[in-house]
Amino acid sequence: MPQSKISAFFKPSHPKTRDTSRSTSPIPPSEISVTYKRRNPESDPKSDDEGLKKNKKLANAGKTLNKNKSLAQYHLELGQSDFLLHSCSVCGLMYAQGDEGDEKVHRTFHKNYYEGIQFKGWGNERVVATFSDNGDRVVLVVDSNSSTQKNKVKQVIEMMEKELGFNEGQLLHKLCKVYLFISSHRIVGCLVAEPIRTAHKVISSSSSRDSNDGTSTKLLPTDLPANGMESRKANATLQFGQFNFKREIIRRGNLSDKAKVEQWETGAILCEEEAMPALCGFRAIWVVPSNRRKGIASKLIDAARKSFCTAQMLEVSECAFSSPTSAGKALACSYSKTSSFMVYKEEDL
Repeated sequence: MPQSKISAFFKPSHPKTRDTSRSTSPIPPSEISVTYKRRNPESDPKSDDEGLKKNKKLANAGKTLNKNKSLAQYHLELGQSDFLLHSCSVCGLMYAQGDEGDEKVHRTFHKNYYEGIQFKGWGNERVVATFSDNGDRVVLVVDSNSSTQKNKVKQVIEMMEKELGFNEGQLLHKLCKVYLFISSHRIVGCLVAEPIRTAHKVISSSSSRDSNDGTSTKLLPTDLPANGMESRKANATLQFGQFNFKREIIRRGNLSDKAKVEQWETGAILCEEEAMPALCGFRAIWVVPSNRRKGIASKLIDAARKSFCTAQMLEVSECAFSSPTSAGKALACSYSKTSSFMVYKEEDL
């Protein structure tokens, strides 16, 4: 039996009353394309919504910041040599002028350097010398003292290392005794002393290699500057193995005859090769610029001689200076009352 056509199964719809409000034109067939993106099975719909909200908030915050951003220019580069950092001619600190933070740091460092680090006092001070009724005194600090006292000493030592040309952490060790000169609630001077075994006597005419009497002399490398009153910019250190030679640069100008003589004497120091017994070595002496030429360094040395050994007061000949600069040499000559003062180096420890 033949199969009927498929159109026979569909009956045409009965015509209805036409609606005049509608268009009589036939509706063309249209194609609808559906696309979709597969969702990550691990993602959470709620977290996606929160991420969109967060990104929207960040975008709005960025717009607000851009509106409030200041475009003021604080510096003008006009070829000046210290455009980025300015070096203070007094304390030597380099800082950015105009920067509020750097200016504050410089003011604090400058005052501590020029007038001394502030000192409010300790309850258990070890006072070894007092002067007048205004509270001036010398306080001794050793390695066994409390951490509070050693932290204060560390502040002073860091400033001394920068001023005298020591490497960081080179000046102080556990056997050192630190003497602090306190005046007007500030630390205005410091002496670092250490135990030694021997020392050498300086030849009076250190400007020549051969002494007049023909005695053998020995060149002392200045590996431990004693009292560096001069600016560290005027000094240069040359290192050969374990020895550091400190070279002093003196500005030439209209010098008097006395100054010219001193200029020739500010070089390497010659001393006798024979070692002599000694007990106390002055590793470094430093006084703040505002209190120099007031005898503070000599008072510190007196206090060290009285208290370094508990049983006795040391003689001047039992104390030695580390190889000094010209200012340290002037102090040693003045205090010892002779140009043949005692010096020591690392081999004498």
